[in-house]
Formats: sequence, C-alpha cells, structure tokens
Amino acid sequence: MIGRRFKYIFGPVYSWRLGVSLGIDPIYFSCDNKGVYKTKNHQKICNFDCRYCQLGPTRQFFLKRQEFVPVRDILEEITAFSDNTSNNIDYYTFSGAGEPCLASNLGEMIRGLRKVIGAAKIAVITNSSFLEYADVRQDLCLSDCVLAKLDVCNQELMESVNHPAEGIRFDSIIKGIELFKKDFSGRLALQIMFIEQNQRYAKDISDIVRMLKPDEIQLNTPLRPSAVSALTREQMDVIRGYFKGMPVISVYDVEKKKVKALNIEDTTKRHGLFDVS
Repeated sequence: MIGRRFKYIFGPVYSWRLGVSLGIDPIYFSCDNKGVYKTKNHQKICNFDCRYCQLGPTRQFFLKRQEFVPVRDILEEITAFSDNTSNNIDYYTFSGAGEPCLASNLGEMIRGLRKVIGAAKIAVITNSSFLEYADVRQDLCLSDCVLAKLDVCNQELMESVNHPAEGIRFDSIIKGIELFKKDFSGRLALQIMFIEQNQRYAKDISDIVRMLKPDEIQLNTPLRPSAVSALTREQMDVIRGYFKGMPVISVYDVEKKKVKALNIEDTTKRHGLFDVS
C-alpha cells in the first residue's frame, strides 16, 4: 500500500493530539482526468485565511456548505485501505485541504465510515465557524472527537490572525461552541495556535476557554513550515501558565514519532511539510 495514490485519504501521520491519524479529505482537491493532483492549481476550500496555514493562502472564500466529494468515493478508499493494511489507526480524521464542515454530506460520510471501521474512533478538525448552525452540530455529534479552533479573544484579533470571510463574527463562534458542547457526548478539544500576533492576548483567551470548559486545551505554534515563525518552548511555557488548572497539552510536550505515510506527496499537500517517512 505504501506509495499508492488515493484521492481523498492521506497519511497516516503521527498527530501530537490524536496519535496515529489517517486523514480524510471531504472537500474538493483539483486533479486531472487521471486522478493526479495539479500541484500548482489545487484549491484550498475554506472561509478563513489564517496567517499560519501550512497550505498557503486562501485564494477564494467558500461560505456555503455543498457536496464536494461523493460519499461512496470516500468509503471505497477507506475500504481498500482497511482491507489491505494492518490497522493501527488511532483516529480517522476529517481534515484536509480546508474546512471540512463545508462538506454538506459530512454527516453521511461519518455514518458510512462507522460501518467500515467498526469501533475505531473518528475525529473532525474544524475552525469553529460553522458551529452556530444546527445541521453542522448534528453532523459533528456523530464523531468521537472534535478539535475546534479558537485562536483569539475578540473580532479585531480574529481579523488579524485568521482573516475570516466577511460576515463571520467572533461572538457567533463562541455561541456555536457553547451550543455544541451541550449536545456533544464525545471529546471536545479547543485548539489554539499561538504566534507573535496573539501571544500577548493569552490571558484573555484563557479566560474565554475557562468559561467554555472544553475537555482538552491544545496549545500549538507552527512548528511545520509556515509564513510565520513558531514561538519558542519558553514562550509557550509562559502562555501555558495562564491555563493553569485546565486540561492542557502543548505541542512541545509530545515526543514525535515516525509513521509511514501511504504517499508522502499527497500527505504533504494536505498536512504541510513534515517528517512522514
């Protein structure tokens, strides 16, 4: 299986947050008629343009949910993977080339995936901007773990760090996280990416996180190649102090492990440049 080209699944990678994670990309990723990715023309499908995104800039904002990938295509690849590999996956993770909640058939994908992987765990990584919508919350409640972004403490800082599409409001994101937490029986983690632009707001961000009471807080900084520099371990330790008494894990806490990816090129396009050998 190593080296095989899949359209929609990638990795596995070792995630400091999830362990061994097989990525599932539920949104569009340009390819030619032979199924080969057009590296120069692929399109990120997102409604944010975060400063630190390892996939590069968002060329066009997508604001409405739609079907990008047929459910059957995802399930065919998962079945092929499951039938031909020794399965040591900790999480099957919906992420990829942008915001997975833009896929209107995400819930159907999760239901279908359950039938293939049985008791294995499913995660979704989201920028939290769609959590205000009931249909999205219903879809996400089908998963075992949701990693929801919260990098900022107000609208102005969100526009500086995350560069959201027009109309996305910070207050609505907070309300959406609150509503989702009430509905969700799985593990809710808030992921916070700290860079130079938001590090001095760590206390204000921690106050909001303390109010939201997630199951886990994931303090991150861009250690993979990015348009912005990572904070040092010492800087992250200072930030961690503001989250004292909360269930915190930092990117600097976890020992990196090597995992053999199915195809390094495909994985890098979704996950950024990192050690996948």
